[in-house]
Amino acid sequence: MPVGTKGTVKGLTPAEVRGAGAGVVLGNTYHLYLRPGTELVRDAGGLHGFTGWKGPMLTDSGGYQVFSLSDTRRLSEEGVEFASVYDGSRHVFTPELTTRAQEDLGADIAMVLDECPPADASREYHAASLQRTARWAERSREAHTRRDQAMFGIVQGGLFPDLRRESLRLTTELDFPGYAVGGLSIGESRAEMLEVVSYTAAALPAEKPRYFMGIGDPVGVLQVIGLGVDMFDCVLPTRLARHGAALTPGGRLNLKNARHRRDLGPLDPECRCEACAGYSRAYLAHLVREDELLGHRLVTLHNVHFMGELCRRAREEIRAGSFQEWSEAWVSRYTGGR
Repeated sequence: MPVGTKGTVKGLTPAEVRGAGAGVVLGNTYHLYLRPGTELVRDAGGLHGFTGWKGPMLTDSGGYQVFSLSDTRRLSEEGVEFASVYDGSRHVFTPELTTRAQEDLGADIAMVLDECPPADASREYHAASLQRTARWAERSREAHTRRDQAMFGIVQGGLFPDLRRESLRLTTELDFPGYAVGGLSIGESRAEMLEVVSYTAAALPAEKPRYFMGIGDPVGVLQVIGLGVDMFDCVLPTRLARHGAALTPGGRLNLKNARHRRDLGPLDPECRCEACAGYSRAYLAHLVREDELLGHRLVTLHNVHFMGELCRRAREEIRAGSFQEWSEAWVSRYTGGR
């Protein structure tokens, strides 16, 4: 799911995002609440009408900002008080407010308000935090009124198996339409992350969507799919593109490297996106080096298309019963056998 933090996948039109194979686009409640305001978005027909994206959308609750803006926040049982990143004004996000804001935004999937503690927080902190998240989840559930919008619960508990089990119990008791594995990809090792995903995803209801919040590198995506995850998002593909890096089957390619300056071949011969079908590596490298907007757009389009094609192929291999074998071979090629 490409991330459209402020109502746009940076540099791409909705038609381009659809053409790249994206199934869902994300919006960020914290940023959209501050600018342009959720009431304006509601009056424009929700995010679908406001942005022109006609497919499914998901909005977070601001829970990630509880983690990322920890230097300026004040956390309490009522909710979390933030300083606006735009003008420093103070705003209190409660489960009720974020639920109402997401109803105004009109996304197809809304998230409960949760706390995402840092990976190195103490066991005691994680234990207290997951209980607060569970209470907030119940309040979010009670405040939610839109029947045309699914609300997902979020499992926390850090790297502690017993705390994850407790969070699983408390969250699944509320019987949400879907569930997210939260509190990962924030500083723990890849091995630690995969271990938590393995037992957390397996314990979630198999008939409901399972969402990993915040993973977007191709290898990681295939790894968590293999562990039972259905949905995932990350800014990585678009952020890499803005820094001149393209995703290819042979690994990440830095267009700022001198070796691409006279390469008249395509970015990826196997790719059918506009950037690969119509432009050479040399031209794309030139655009990137000169910081031209077209270069950022084309590489972004390619990276989003690359991830969309990867997920399409993964679905195909799952249906064929050959996902694990295919995934291992794909990862070996991508990493050069490392």
